[in-house]
Amino acid sequence: MKDDYQSSIAASMRRLRRVMAAKPNHIGAHQHSSSHRKELLASDVCGCFYCLEIYSPAEVTEWVDEDDEGIGRTALCAKCGIDSVIGSSSGYPMNRKFLKEMHDYWF
Repeated sequence: MKDDYQSSIAASMRRLRRVMAAKPNHIGAHQHSSSHRKELLASDVCGCFYCLEIYSPAEVTEWVDEDDEGIGRTALCAKCGIDSVIGSSSGYPMNRKFLKEMHDYWF
């Protein structure tokens, strides 16, 4: 009985550590805003968490953070020019509410 209780407590503590280590979506999504050319171009839509605009990735014409071949890896927003763009292929919601959460945290 005592072993079952201790085992249950240990399992609960492991779950709690995993939950506490997880980043909220608006924080974890930030890693998808740089060096993301392939992911962004594979997206149906993208959004900027600076100006909160949502648009087609095909509208992105400026890229920075060039690789060894001189190809930019990080998109600049097609609307405001800031490097705060994420795409729908990131798996995060692509709506103004989510982009606003990111904006409020990062800016």
